[in-house]
Amino acid sequence: MSAEHHTFADIIRSRRSVRKYDEAAEFDHDVVTRSLELATLSPNSSNMQLWEFHRVINADKKAKLAHYCMGQNAAKTANELVLFVVTPYKWKQQAEINAATIREAFSDREDETAKRALRYYEKLIPFLYNNDRFGLFGLGRKVLSCYMGLRKPMVREVSKADLRVCLHKSTSLAAMTFMTAMRAEGYDTCPMEGFDSKRIKALLGLPKQAEITMIVSCGKRAEDGIYSERHRVNNNDVIFSH
Repeated sequence: MSAEHHTFADIIRSRRSVRKYDEAAEFDHDVVTRSLELATLSPNSSNMQLWEFHRVINADKKAKLAHYCMGQNAAKTANELVLFVVTPYKWKQQAEINAATIREAFSDREDETAKRALRYYEKLIPFLYNNDRFGLFGLGRKVLSCYMGLRKPMVREVSKADLRVCLHKSTSLAAMTFMTAMRAEGYDTCPMEGFDSKRIKALLGLPKQAEITMIVSCGKRAEDGIYSERHRVNNNDVIFSH
């Protein structure tokens, strides 16, 4: 499959979660490089980009990682495994980078739009992302949000747990971009959530505060790599107009 000869709809329809790869098939690791570079362009909350993508290519580490993925065939037979990881502990430095970018972009403007954009990264982001161990700051934000919401529309998802969900959503968007890019070049993937995160973080030296959103295996599908025909619930049951 190549992007020149297939529409986006073709690529999406041909993408499947492949459970077993052809280990004898040729695999171009440069495709993973290109696909991850496209993944970095994915939309993400407040452009904070609090993600990391860890490629596991080394045979010994890959075997251990597959074991920590509960021995799934999708991991054991893969040519490469890619971890999509959220990094909430990097919020300060990223907020500073974003503020500097905004400052430069609006260097010749002092209108309300420019001031509001700068306040967003210098005031609001620190207010939302600063969390203590027990989530008390987030609880305080939640109370404040409920109070302000009595008089006007207000964002309600402001707790530490809400932020965690937000970061995983952004990283999931990047993972989807990656899997679509891989399929566009004729390769297959499988996103996995069944794994021992503690052992995997120790294996790869990831910080305790890092969280693994998913692990995506990569390769060329084996003939028996897809277990059944695709099944989806009826569109009328999930697509609504208001």
